[in-house]
Amino acid sequence: MPYSIGVVMDPIGDIPIKKDTTFAMLLEAQRRGHDVYYMEPRHLYGRDDIPMARMYPVEVRPEPGHHYTLGDEHHRPLTELDAVLMRKDPPFDMEYVYQTYLLERALASTLVVNHPRSLRDANEKMFTAYFPDLAPATVVARDPRVFHDFLHEQGTVVLKPLDAMGGSGIFLVQAGDPNFNSVVESLTHRGTRYAMAQAFLPEAAEGDKRIILIDGEPVPYGLLRIPGGGDFRGNINAGATTELADLDDGDYRICQGLAPELRARGLTFVGIDVIAGLVTEINVTSPTGVQELDYYANTHICATLFDAIEGRLAAGPPYHEPA
Repeated sequence: MPYSIGVVMDPIGDIPIKKDTTFAMLLEAQRRGHDVYYMEPRHLYGRDDIPMARMYPVEVRPEPGHHYTLGDEHHRPLTELDAVLMRKDPPFDMEYVYQTYLLERALASTLVVNHPRSLRDANEKMFTAYFPDLAPATVVARDPRVFHDFLHEQGTVVLKPLDAMGGSGIFLVQAGDPNFNSVVESLTHRGTRYAMAQAFLPEAAEGDKRIILIDGEPVPYGLLRIPGGGDFRGNINAGATTELADLDDGDYRICQGLAPELRARGLTFVGIDVIAGLVTEINVTSPTGVQELDYYANTHICATLFDAIEGRLAAGPPYHEPA
């Protein structure tokens, strides 16, 4: 059965289609015969109690430089769509929060993936705190003294902003590092904003494993991202290389531990980062790695995702609460 599918995303003309996960979703929706509509975050708006958008029918092709065609502009209620995929990349700022408010108002008749309330509540860095037995030692603070004490306790820590992606703004600091105070000042904006520190896992030198979960079930392979060029970060944007990795018992233990909470929150499409049997991040806004995994493992992850979406649509609205 064809459905109307809206996709909220960053400008489609700028995406690298050979690796972009949202583009793979667009291709799969189109392959299934769904009516697909393109929206950028700036196209969302509200009129009284009605969530609206300026949206465009979109046709996509795996042809770099000629990968999309937009149809005529329509101003329509989001509630006229069967489903909306929220795929806006971080930063997770107040503009992003306002967008989730608008999307949440569509839930009486429209399925939003991932659930807008959970996009707000499940911060990709801080969400690991719900699973302390599955994650490395962590602190979230804005007081430099807290970070100083944590560094003294751990010896080596990774410092992160709470609202970024792709390895941006991440620092590795050892006890006695003369740059420590400057790093903390920068990340916390001189103690006025929260940041995170995690215990450093030496196994990170061997790579971190991106695992995709759909409705709490892991894709049966992981994408190992190996730091390169003298960098400690396992992010592709930071120069990491990738290879296929099997899931081990520790990976499945993590996935089983996360699954009930992910399902309860309506987090249908999630990417987790795992090092040495511990989850360091739970990515819910716009997880990536699908095209790389499909290439290495001959999987078709977006087909599994749309099977889940279509199953939820067949059950029918309202979608205020996760299934």
